[in-house]
Amino acid sequence: MRQIVLDTETTGLSAEDGHRIIEIGCVEIVDRRLTGRSLHLYVNPERDIDEGALAVHGLTRDRLESEPRFADVAERFLAFVRDAEILIHNAPFDLSFLDAELGRLQLGRFADFGASVIDTLAMARELHPGRRNSLDTLCERYGVSNAHRKLHGALLDAELLADVYLAMTRGQETLEIAIGPAIDAFDEMGASGQWPPPGLLVLAASDEELRAHREVLDAIAAQTRKPALWSVLDSLVAVPAAVPEASTNSTTLRAG
Repeated sequence: MRQIVLDTETTGLSAEDGHRIIEIGCVEIVDRRLTGRSLHLYVNPERDIDEGALAVHGLTRDRLESEPRFADVAERFLAFVRDAEILIHNAPFDLSFLDAELGRLQLGRFADFGASVIDTLAMARELHPGRRNSLDTLCERYGVSNAHRKLHGALLDAELLADVYLAMTRGQETLEIAIGPAIDAFDEMGASGQWPPPGLLVLAASDEELRAHREVLDAIAAQTRKPALWSVLDSLVAVPAAVPEASTNSTTLRAG
């Protein structure tokens, strides 16, 4: 699958008010691997830039005066994104500007050129309900370094979002749990029905961990308006008690 991570910078907050795109950044992913291919364009907006937007990206009208207009780069941009799945953080914002720019050129809507659009902000909100999900916050949450990000930039933000997306959607690739010698103990448990099996130390969750767990479940319940699955399971399954002592060769399993 070919995916394009896309970001734009603009002269202001609303395309309906005539604000324009001034920078486009695209990063290519194929089969969940960054290919190294990217597209970075500066665009002359042919209008002034709001002070609030300038504080975000630092691009002045004078800096962009010698850059091509959107009409001059539209064909190159569309060729790069055509038929790819598009990943955008807070997609409605960028799409409104892209549709406005394409509309001025009577080229239709952006959706006509991409297979589909995924809003990574909406995805992050589903994964982390009740929490902040800005790009900076997600970088911190998933261990993506953004120390070099002093101002917003379309290509830089697209590169960061690509790393965040791959981390955010990285599922468990194997069901094997690395518990070493205790694998044999599980076989013994199957024959004897003993829990915990010999050599396996079960550590009960601390009060702090349980409290944090409950807060997450409450946030999920508030967002979905129904109990989280773990809340239902808590009422059905008892957590095994901790084993007070174990040898130094024991394998540890944390329950909670």
